[in-house]
Amino acid sequence: MRTYRAAVIGCSRMGGFIDHEVVGHPSIVLPYSHAAGYVACPRTELAACADLRPDVLAAFGEQYGIPPARRYTDYRALLQQEQPEIVSVATQPEQRAEIVLAAVEAGARAVYAEKAMAASTGEAAAMVEAVERRGVVFNLGTNRRWHPGFERMRRCIGEGEFGELRTLVAYVTGSLFNTASHTFDLLFYLNGDVPARWVQANLPRGESALDGDLLREDPVGEGLIEYENGVRAYALNTGRGTEFEAICDGGVLISGNNGDDWQIRRRVPLGIGRHTTLRAEPFPRFEHASTTLRLIEDLVQALDAGGPTRGGVRIARANTELIFAFVESHRRGGSRVNLPLGPCPLRLERAAAPRQPRLAAT
Repeated sequence: MRTYRAAVIGCSRMGGFIDHEVVGHPSIVLPYSHAAGYVACPRTELAACADLRPDVLAAFGEQYGIPPARRYTDYRALLQQEQPEIVSVATQPEQRAEIVLAAVEAGARAVYAEKAMAASTGEAAAMVEAVERRGVVFNLGTNRRWHPGFERMRRCIGEGEFGELRTLVAYVTGSLFNTASHTFDLLFYLNGDVPARWVQANLPRGESALDGDLLREDPVGEGLIEYENGVRAYALNTGRGTEFEAICDGGVLISGNNGDDWQIRRRVPLGIGRHTTLRAEPFPRFEHASTTLRLIEDLVQALDAGGPTRGGVRIARANTELIFAFVESHRRGGSRVNLPLGPCPLRLERAAAPRQPRLAAT
């Protein structure tokens, strides 16, 4: 079977060095960064890299065995000279759309873009148009979609063993672009990727983030989402940590402690009239695996067979639309915002310098 040549544009934390920060994490299986995933996948060859910072670029090249001639400070030169088949875009959202569009036009066959998808809904729409016009395979780096535990949770919901899904609860959203992009995608995934109908939201410190139509920082948000099948999701910031509940007629499926604890609470008769109670039982067994590697394998399978990926560019766009709908709801005093959102002038545009990655394990 053939090997696909890959390149990473944006060689910072998720691009190449996040593994140094999560070694020993109970719910994360390495490899975790884009680059480490390509190295681990037998069907991909990490051929080139690009970053504006020479020190980061040099460290990335040394760690992953990329010779100096294939390390670029100009991503357009990389695309033109290397012609990679898979392009990872692990920059910040403000630069993401420009690079993805350039990669698509340069002939890339697959794109692995970090989340959030883009800095505006207009950019997200342009990415959808380009990817679909060129027949490009696309996945967004919302890794929980490829987590075997959440895969098992979705299967339990879909098989109907616990009755109808009624409510989803996320106990953490964090900042909308960096963290809630993970949360929103997982809520979509657990609900079978049913489109969202409306949102109501609040940004606790939203006024400091907004400068007219510009978001000068990535704001924290929380709110309510209703989907077209009537399921409601509560995206909360509670201090409880990264935990999720899927509440069905016949029980509750729970992921606790950021994917380290898994539980079912099944609804059973109490033995007194029609009263019931929730009784804890073990979660179905699953085998832990690298979500990054599974995401890349999903791209490879789609390239081989010509089919869709588990994620896809339209789901990524729907995720992005939720981010901006939360902001728009806050701007309207917390009123309901119907989806699809339609034209939206908001754009993330920060002046902060990129975070320096941990270049070596400690």
